[in-house]
Amino acid sequence: MSAANATTSAIHERAWWQSPQARKEALEGFVCLLPWIIGFLAFTAGPLLYSSYISFTDYPILQEPRWVGLENYRSMVNDDLFWKSLRVTALYTLVAVPGGVIIGYVMALLLNQQILGLSFWRTAYYVPAVVPAVATSYLWAWMFNPDFGVINGFLIRLGVEPPKWFGSEEWVLPAFIIMSLWGAGGGLVLYLAALQGVPTTLYDAAKVDGANAWHRLRHVTLPMTSPVILFTFLTGLIGSFQVFTAGFLITNGGPNNASLFYVLYLYRVGWRYFKMGYASALGWVLFAIILVLTLITLRASGRLVYYESGEEGR
Repeated sequence: MSAANATTSAIHERAWWQSPQARKEALEGFVCLLPWIIGFLAFTAGPLLYSSYISFTDYPILQEPRWVGLENYRSMVNDDLFWKSLRVTALYTLVAVPGGVIIGYVMALLLNQQILGLSFWRTAYYVPAVVPAVATSYLWAWMFNPDFGVINGFLIRLGVEPPKWFGSEEWVLPAFIIMSLWGAGGGLVLYLAALQGVPTTLYDAAKVDGANAWHRLRHVTLPMTSPVILFTFLTGLIGSFQVFTAGFLITNGGPNNASLFYVLYLYRVGWRYFKMGYASALGWVLFAIILVLTLITLRASGRLVYYESGEEGR
């Protein structure tokens, strides 16, 4: 009996899909999806597959790609500039990402209080995050100018010998880190939303138990907002390995490659030296690095991130 019912149900299902109305609805749905599908194939999937292929070739753009196998990947082992760019980017990431998360979170904690001019301060701290990267680069190039920059002028008045910042091998990377921390308010909206989403009953219960402000922050606020902290850390981590605009416009990797970020070096290889095969290989190595770091971060955060379902992250 059950087999007969299943057969009858299958027949009805096939009949429903074969009806003119069903075919019309399916066609309309496909037509609505078609622009996205074409865009995805043309601008995402297609270039990804093609770059994967040419990463195994010697491709000087104006000539046909020549298959070289793993030679591009083997060449990285002996490429001093590859290791230099990786080291510069790693040092930048190591300081800029945690620093940006901490500063942004502290700003959100301060702006989550009832203070005078709250809307103004929230806007003021968030504005740097929406300023175009080109404008930000030129602004900080002017501020860090060793001759007439605002920062060096202030240091001279304090009697401090000012550094050359972007013109110094020792100070160029700290200058870029300071520049990135100026935009730490980018996560401000997310942090504020997370802070305002913490149930007040948890704070009330903590106060009843005798918890002071530090204990409430540590045992209530931080756990309840930890998913947002993890999200902003991961997006900052991914973004820090793709720094390009500031390094290209301000120093172009100098002085002496001290600010040669990874993506800037990838750009040089592809569009200055016209080694598209090697540049594609660099791109896939970057993808692998970001993927591994993301997985490690997610794994390491398992016991630190709390979700409202009551389960810790895994």
